[in-house]
Amino acid sequence: MSHEFLSQAHTEQILTDHLHARGVEVERGVELTELSQDAASVKATLRHHDGPVEHVQAPYVVGCDGGRSTVRELAGIAFEGSSYPQTFVLADTDADGLDPGTAHVFVSPDGMLFFFPLVSPAAWRVLAMRPLSDPGASVTLADVQILADRYTNGVVRLRDPVWMTNFRLHHRAAARYRAARIFLAGDAAHIHSPAGAQGMNTGIQDAVNLAWKLAHTLTGDSPESILDTYAAERAPIGRTVLRMSDRAFTIATSTNPVVRIARARVAPTLLPVAAKIAGGRGAIFRTVSQLNIGYPRSPLSATGPAGSSRRVGAGDRLPDAPLAADGAARTLHELTAGPGWHLLLCGSGWPVDAELARASRLRVHRLDHPTATTALVRLRVGGPTAILVRPDGYIGYRGGADLLALRAYVGRWLPRHQ
Repeated sequence: MSHEFLSQAHTEQILTDHLHARGVEVERGVELTELSQDAASVKATLRHHDGPVEHVQAPYVVGCDGGRSTVRELAGIAFEGSSYPQTFVLADTDADGLDPGTAHVFVSPDGMLFFFPLVSPAAWRVLAMRPLSDPGASVTLADVQILADRYTNGVVRLRDPVWMTNFRLHHRAAARYRAARIFLAGDAAHIHSPAGAQGMNTGIQDAVNLAWKLAHTLTGDSPESILDTYAAERAPIGRTVLRMSDRAFTIATSTNPVVRIARARVAPTLLPVAAKIAGGRGAIFRTVSQLNIGYPRSPLSATGPAGSSRRVGAGDRLPDAPLAADGAARTLHELTAGPGWHLLLCGSGWPVDAELARASRLRVHRLDHPTATTALVRLRVGGPTAILVRPDGYIGYRGGADLLALRAYVGRWLPRHQ
């Protein structure tokens, strides 16, 4: 099966259009020059590209401004780690000798060469490591062709380049994700090699995790202490991604003779086989897609009486499953897609006290046989079970028919929902 790869510019345009459709303006050409905060707010000074200086005051500031984050620097947060010695080439170009619409990886003792199919502005995104002996101050099509010849034995011919650059990779993490009212997310909080393709998804998950917590704090739905759970949940994930990408990068670039032989001769044989095996394919998908990420040790994850589950517990992402409602096909994810918290009352035999949950501001859904049989199996429900789903799709609470523990959870994190 072939898949299209979108360039960063294309992806950014899709996201910008999405925001514009919802009345959100993305300002460009604006530089942050000063940042200060007190107990009540954050003050920022912004310089626009055409000259005007603007002073802004806000309850919170989130730095999503990349690996060279000005927010992080002005907040005095250290960025710990180092840079890799290798230099890489990135190019958008057309090419002859490749099957269209399919990603290609060429492996050799020197490293790896990647061709990713693009929709635009060129047919291919090329990524390769330059030899340590030839870091190169600039890059030309001839330079990229030399690399392609080295990895493909001259099979691939490049032409019509749209964009080319040299770059180096780093592996660093912010010493903390929060300084009072200032937060970091995405590359501002962690940067690493593209090995494993985890960077963009990790940053987006940071933003999704933090956004609803900020919203709840600003509306008074939750105490400000809920903001502490952002770093508690996301910092360990950031460190894990950093370790995984560093190991994968080290294997891909190592000059150790044993590793070079394994990379050039063993990997090309084993990886395609693993991808064809259902178990291997599933493991690769769960890791790369990050669907297996959870927060079981988070303060926001609680298990009530008779609510323990090894497979789908508090802190896990709510799995999807089909539902049948009024003859129309639905899924768990569609059911819980609306904003806010969703309480799933699973199985039969609920006590009258469940009406108290219905009277709260939670969105309450009953799941029972036969309309939700598949969902109940997927959720590992064996008896009456209450599952409270957070706005980001993760399970905050799981317990049995006794709602006292659920009430305590709601009282702590959602006091306005009591």
